Amino acid sequence: MAIQSTLSLALLGLFPSATAQRVDGSKYNSPTGGPPASYFAAASSIPVAVIQSAAAKASSVPSLATYPINTDKNSPKSTIHDDWVKFRRGAALSWVADMDVDCDGIDYKCAGNGDGQPQTNWGALAAYEVPFIVIPDTFLAANPDLLPGNNVAAVICHGKMYYGILGDSNGDDPELTGEASWLIARTCFPDEGLNGAKGHVAADVTYIVFTGKNAVLSSRALGKHYLTNFTTLRTRGDKLAGALASHLGLPGETARPRVTSSPVATTETKTASATEDAASPPNYEACSWADQDEGATCSSDDD
Repeated sequence: MAIQSTLSLALLGLFPSATAQRVDGSKYNSPTGGPPASYFAAASSIPVAVIQSAAAKASSVPSLATYPINTDKNSPKSTIHDDWVKFRRGAALSWVADMDVDCDGIDYKCAGNGDGQPQTNWGALAAYEVPFIVIPDTFLAANPDLLPGNNVAAVICHGKMYYGILGDSNGDDPELTGEASWLIARTCFPDEGLNGAKGHVAADVTYIVFTGKNAVLSSRALGKHYLTNFTTLRTRGDKLAGALASHLGLPGETARPRVTSSPVATTETKTASATEDAASPPNYEACSWADQDEGATCSSDDD
Protein backbone atom coordinates (compact mmCIF):
# COMPACT_ATOMS: atom_id res chain seq x y z
CA MET A 1 0.00 0.00 0.00
CA ALA A 2 2.88 2.36 0.77
CA ILE A 3 4.34 1.78 -2.68
CA GLN A 4 0.95 2.43 -4.28
CA SER A 5 0.54 5.70 -2.35
CA THR A 6 4.02 6.84 -3.27
CA LEU A 7 3.36 6.02 -6.92
CA SER A 8 0.24 8.18 -6.80
CA LEU A 9 2.27 11.08 -5.42
CA ALA A 10 4.87 10.61 -8.15
CA LEU A 11 2.22 10.68 -10.85
CA LEU A 12 0.76 13.85 -9.37
CA GLY A 13 4.18 15.38 -9.87
CA LEU A 14 4.18 14.35 -13.52
CA PHE A 15 0.62 15.47 -14.19
CA PRO A 16 -0.13 18.86 -12.58
CA SER A 17 -3.47 19.46 -10.92
CA ALA A 18 -6.34 21.10 -12.76
CA THR A 19 -5.69 24.34 -10.85
CA ALA A 20 -2.07 24.61 -11.98
CA GLN A 21 -1.02 28.03 -13.22
CA ARG A 22 -4.45 29.58 -13.44
CA VAL A 23 -4.06 33.34 -13.55
CA ASP A 24 -6.06 36.51 -13.16
CA GLY A 25 -5.25 37.93 -16.58
CA SER A 26 -6.02 41.50 -15.59
CA LYS A 27 -3.00 41.47 -13.26
CA TYR A 28 -0.70 40.80 -16.23
CA ASN A 29 -2.33 43.25 -18.60
CA SER A 30 0.35 45.93 -18.87
CA PRO A 31 3.02 46.72 -21.50
CA THR A 32 5.90 45.58 -19.30
CA GLY A 33 4.14 43.23 -16.90
CA GLY A 34 2.88 40.42 -19.11
CA PRO A 35 3.17 36.72 -18.31
CA PRO A 36 6.75 35.38 -18.30
CA ALA A 37 7.96 33.41 -21.33
CA SER A 38 8.08 30.19 -19.30
CA TYR A 39 4.28 30.25 -19.06
CA PHE A 40 3.87 29.56 -22.78
CA ALA A 41 7.21 28.08 -23.90
CA ALA A 42 7.39 24.63 -25.50
CA ALA A 43 8.89 21.75 -23.54
CA SER A 44 12.60 21.10 -24.09
CA SER A 45 11.73 17.69 -25.56
CA ILE A 46 10.05 19.25 -28.61
CA PRO A 47 12.51 19.16 -31.59
CA VAL A 48 12.09 22.84 -32.40
CA ALA A 49 14.99 23.27 -34.83
CA VAL A 50 13.95 20.30 -36.94
CA ILE A 51 10.30 21.41 -37.07
CA GLN A 52 11.51 24.85 -38.16
CA SER A 53 13.63 23.28 -40.89
CA ALA A 54 10.68 21.19 -42.10
CA ALA A 55 8.48 24.31 -42.24
CA ALA A 56 11.10 26.09 -44.35
CA LYS A 57 10.93 23.22 -46.86
CA ALA A 58 7.12 23.14 -47.08
CA SER A 59 5.89 23.41 -50.66
CA SER A 60 2.14 22.69 -50.87
CA VAL A 61 0.23 25.94 -51.46
CA PRO A 62 -3.55 26.25 -50.98
CA SER A 63 -5.71 28.92 -52.59
CA LEU A 64 -5.42 32.55 -51.46
CA ALA A 65 -2.24 31.80 -49.51
CA THR A 66 0.36 34.41 -50.55
CA TYR A 67 0.54 37.88 -48.98
CA PRO A 68 3.06 40.72 -48.58
CA ILE A 69 4.75 41.10 -45.21
CA ASN A 70 4.71 44.92 -45.26
CA THR A 71 3.06 47.79 -47.11
CA ASP A 72 6.06 48.63 -49.32
CA LYS A 73 5.39 48.41 -53.06
CA ASN A 74 8.08 45.76 -53.49
CA SER A 75 7.43 43.94 -50.23
CA PRO A 76 8.66 40.35 -49.93
CA LYS A 77 5.83 37.81 -50.01
CA SER A 78 5.02 35.12 -47.48
CA THR A 79 3.10 31.97 -48.40
CA ILE A 80 0.96 29.85 -46.09
CA HIS A 81 1.64 26.15 -46.69
CA ASP A 82 -0.70 23.23 -46.08
CA ASP A 83 1.71 20.26 -46.35
CA TRP A 84 0.67 19.15 -42.85
CA VAL A 85 -3.11 19.66 -42.85
CA LYS A 86 -4.00 16.03 -43.58
CA PHE A 87 -2.13 14.62 -40.59
CA ARG A 88 -4.43 12.71 -38.26
CA ARG A 89 -3.03 14.49 -35.20
CA GLY A 90 -0.92 17.60 -35.12
CA ALA A 91 -2.35 18.81 -38.45
CA ALA A 92 -1.19 22.35 -39.11
CA LEU A 93 -0.58 25.22 -41.49
CA SER A 94 2.80 26.95 -41.54
CA TRP A 95 4.46 30.04 -42.94
CA VAL A 96 7.60 32.13 -42.49
CA ALA A 97 7.43 35.91 -42.16
CA ASP A 98 8.52 38.94 -40.17
CA MET A 99 6.72 39.96 -36.96
CA ASP A 100 4.60 43.07 -36.62
CA VAL A 101 2.75 43.90 -33.41
CA ASP A 102 -1.03 43.54 -33.14
CA CYS A 103 -2.68 45.34 -30.23
CA ASP A 104 -6.30 44.96 -31.33
CA GLY A 105 -8.64 44.16 -28.46
CA ILE A 106 -8.74 45.86 -25.09
CA ASP A 107 -5.14 47.09 -25.46
CA TYR A 108 -5.77 48.73 -28.84
CA LYS A 109 -4.32 52.03 -27.58
CA CYS A 110 -0.85 50.52 -27.15
CA ALA A 111 2.16 52.62 -28.16
CA GLY A 112 2.32 53.24 -31.90
CA ASN A 113 -1.01 51.58 -32.68
CA GLY A 114 -2.75 54.40 -34.52
CA ASP A 115 -5.27 52.20 -36.34
CA GLY A 116 -6.12 49.78 -33.54
CA GLN A 117 -9.57 48.27 -33.07
CA PRO A 118 -11.20 47.48 -29.71
CA GLN A 119 -12.09 43.93 -30.68
CA THR A 120 -10.44 40.81 -32.05
CA ASN A 121 -12.10 38.14 -34.18
CA TRP A 122 -13.52 35.99 -31.37
CA GLY A 123 -13.63 38.46 -28.49
CA ALA A 124 -11.60 41.44 -27.34
CA LEU A 125 -8.29 39.91 -26.31
CA ALA A 126 -5.62 41.60 -24.21
CA ALA A 127 -2.52 41.87 -26.41
CA TYR A 128 -0.31 42.42 -23.35
CA GLU A 129 -1.51 39.20 -21.70
CA VAL A 130 -2.57 36.76 -24.43
CA PRO A 131 -0.01 35.20 -26.78
CA PHE A 132 -1.84 35.23 -30.10
CA ILE A 133 -1.01 35.33 -33.79
CA VAL A 134 -2.82 36.87 -36.75
CA ILE A 135 -3.70 35.51 -40.19
CA PRO A 136 -4.95 37.35 -43.31
CA ASP A 137 -8.72 37.80 -43.27
CA THR A 138 -9.23 36.45 -46.79
CA PHE A 139 -7.45 33.21 -45.97
CA LEU A 140 -9.38 32.85 -42.72
CA ALA A 141 -12.73 33.36 -44.46
CA ALA A 142 -11.82 30.75 -47.09
CA ASN A 143 -10.94 28.07 -44.52
CA PRO A 144 -13.58 28.03 -41.76
CA ASP A 145 -13.27 24.28 -41.12
CA LEU A 146 -9.51 24.42 -40.71
CA LEU A 147 -9.60 27.63 -38.68
CA PRO A 148 -12.72 27.88 -36.51
CA GLY A 149 -10.93 30.37 -34.24
CA ASN A 150 -8.82 30.26 -31.08
CA ASN A 151 -6.82 27.38 -32.55
CA VAL A 152 -3.64 26.54 -30.65
CA ALA A 153 -0.69 28.06 -32.50
CA ALA A 154 3.08 28.31 -32.17
CA VAL A 155 5.85 30.64 -33.24
CA ILE A 156 9.54 29.82 -33.55
CA CYS A 157 11.91 32.73 -33.04
CA HIS A 158 15.58 32.76 -32.02
CA GLY A 159 15.46 28.96 -31.91
CA LYS A 160 12.70 28.87 -29.30
CA MET A 161 9.07 27.82 -29.65
CA TYR A 162 6.24 29.63 -27.88
CA TYR A 163 2.58 28.63 -27.87
CA GLY A 164 -0.40 30.89 -28.34
CA ILE A 165 -3.69 30.95 -30.19
CA LEU A 166 -4.98 32.19 -33.52
CA GLY A 167 -6.67 35.25 -32.06
CA ASP A 168 -7.22 37.79 -34.83
CA SER A 169 -7.12 38.41 -38.57
CA ASN A 170 -5.59 41.14 -40.72
CA GLY A 171 -8.12 42.94 -42.89
CA ASP A 172 -5.92 45.83 -44.02
CA ASP A 173 -5.44 46.82 -47.64
CA PRO A 174 -3.21 45.14 -48.55
CA GLU A 175 -3.70 42.26 -46.14
CA LEU A 176 -0.42 41.31 -44.50
CA THR A 177 1.01 38.23 -42.87
CA GLY A 178 3.59 38.10 -40.10
CA GLU A 179 1.83 39.57 -37.07
CA ALA A 180 1.45 38.63 -33.41
CA SER A 181 0.29 40.12 -30.15
CA TRP A 182 2.39 42.55 -28.13
CA LEU A 183 3.21 39.74 -25.67
CA ILE A 184 4.61 37.35 -28.29
CA ALA A 185 6.49 40.06 -30.18
CA ARG A 186 8.12 41.43 -27.03
CA THR A 187 8.93 37.89 -25.84
CA CYS A 188 10.57 36.92 -29.13
CA PHE A 189 12.51 40.16 -29.55
CA PRO A 190 12.87 41.79 -26.12
CA ASP A 191 15.71 44.11 -27.14
CA GLU A 192 14.11 45.66 -30.23
CA GLY A 193 11.61 47.99 -28.58
CA LEU A 194 8.73 46.65 -30.66
CA ASN A 195 5.36 48.42 -30.59
CA GLY A 196 2.35 49.06 -32.79
CA ALA A 197 4.45 51.12 -35.20
CA LYS A 198 7.69 49.15 -35.08
CA GLY A 199 7.97 45.48 -35.99
CA HIS A 200 10.74 42.92 -36.35
CA VAL A 201 11.82 43.37 -39.97
CA ALA A 202 13.65 40.15 -40.84
CA ALA A 203 11.44 37.39 -42.26
CA ASP A 204 12.90 34.73 -39.97
CA VAL A 205 9.93 33.78 -37.79
CA THR A 206 8.10 30.48 -38.29
CA TYR A 207 4.36 30.50 -37.64
CA ILE A 208 2.37 27.31 -37.07
CA VAL A 209 -1.37 27.11 -36.47
CA PHE A 210 -2.90 23.74 -35.65
CA THR A 211 -6.06 23.07 -37.61
CA GLY A 212 -9.54 21.72 -37.00
CA LYS A 213 -11.94 21.87 -34.08
CA ASN A 214 -9.81 19.57 -31.92
CA ALA A 215 -7.04 22.17 -31.97
CA VAL A 216 -9.25 24.90 -30.48
CA LEU A 217 -8.20 25.94 -26.98
CA SER A 218 -10.83 25.14 -24.37
CA SER A 219 -13.03 27.97 -23.12
CA ARG A 220 -12.06 26.76 -19.65
CA ALA A 221 -8.61 28.21 -20.36
CA LEU A 222 -9.55 31.26 -22.44
CA GLY A 223 -12.10 33.97 -21.82
CA LYS A 224 -13.26 36.95 -23.85
CA HIS A 225 -10.25 39.04 -22.78
CA TYR A 226 -7.66 36.87 -21.04
CA LEU A 227 -5.91 33.53 -21.17
CA THR A 228 -6.67 32.12 -17.73
CA ASN A 229 -4.82 28.79 -17.67
CA PHE A 230 -1.36 28.67 -19.20
CA THR A 231 -0.78 25.05 -18.18
CA THR A 232 -3.64 24.03 -20.45
CA LEU A 233 -2.09 25.98 -23.32
CA ARG A 234 1.35 24.42 -22.81
CA THR A 235 -0.04 20.90 -22.42
CA ARG A 236 -2.14 21.16 -25.56
CA GLY A 237 0.71 22.80 -27.44
CA ASP A 238 3.22 20.12 -26.47
CA LYS A 239 0.83 17.33 -27.48
CA LEU A 240 0.04 18.90 -30.83
CA ALA A 241 3.68 19.76 -31.57
CA GLY A 242 4.73 16.28 -30.48
CA ALA A 243 2.16 14.72 -32.80
CA LEU A 244 3.34 16.94 -35.65
CA ALA A 245 6.93 15.86 -34.97
CA SER A 246 5.92 12.19 -35.04
CA HIS A 247 4.35 12.61 -38.49
CA LEU A 248 7.52 14.27 -39.70
CA GLY A 249 9.55 11.30 -38.48
CA LEU A 250 11.03 13.36 -35.64
CA PRO A 251 11.54 12.28 -32.01
CA GLY A 252 8.76 14.42 -30.53
CA GLU A 253 6.55 11.37 -29.96
CA THR A 254 8.90 10.20 -27.18
CA ALA A 255 8.57 13.42 -25.20
CA ARG A 256 7.81 12.97 -21.53
CA PRO A 257 5.18 14.97 -19.63
CA ARG A 258 6.53 18.04 -17.84
CA VAL A 259 7.74 17.31 -14.31
CA THR A 260 6.64 20.05 -11.94
CA SER A 261 7.73 18.52 -8.63
CA SER A 262 10.19 15.88 -7.44
CA PRO A 263 9.19 13.23 -4.86
CA VAL A 264 11.56 12.56 -1.97
CA ALA A 265 14.05 9.87 -2.96
CA THR A 266 13.24 6.76 -0.93
CA THR A 267 13.25 3.06 -1.71
CA GLU A 268 9.52 3.27 -2.33
CA THR A 269 9.75 6.28 -4.66
CA LYS A 270 12.59 4.61 -6.56
CA THR A 271 10.25 1.67 -7.14
CA ALA A 272 7.56 4.07 -8.34
CA SER A 273 10.06 5.83 -10.59
CA ALA A 274 11.17 2.55 -12.10
CA THR A 275 7.54 1.68 -12.78
CA GLU A 276 7.00 5.03 -14.50
CA ASP A 277 10.20 4.75 -16.55
CA ALA A 278 9.14 1.31 -17.75
CA ALA A 279 5.84 2.65 -19.05
CA SER A 280 5.37 3.36 -22.73
CA PRO A 281 5.94 6.97 -23.81
CA PRO A 282 2.83 9.07 -24.42
CA ASN A 283 1.00 8.11 -27.62
CA TYR A 284 0.13 11.42 -29.27
CA GLU A 285 -2.02 9.62 -31.83
CA ALA A 286 -4.45 8.27 -29.22
CA CYS A 287 -5.97 11.45 -27.79
CA SER A 288 -8.89 13.36 -29.22
CA TRP A 289 -7.97 16.42 -27.08
CA ALA A 290 -11.10 18.47 -27.61
CA ASP A 291 -11.37 20.63 -24.48
CA GLN A 292 -8.63 18.62 -22.75
CA ASP A 293 -7.30 20.44 -19.69
CA GLU A 294 -3.85 20.16 -18.18
CA GLY A 295 -3.14 17.04 -16.20
CA ALA A 296 -5.75 14.91 -17.98
CA THR A 297 -4.56 11.64 -19.43
CA CYS A 298 -5.80 10.37 -22.78
CA SER A 299 -8.19 7.93 -21.11
CA SER A 300 -9.94 10.55 -18.98
CA ASP A 301 -13.21 12.34 -19.55
CA ASP A 302 -11.24 15.46 -20.51
CA ASP A 303 -10.01 13.98 -23.81
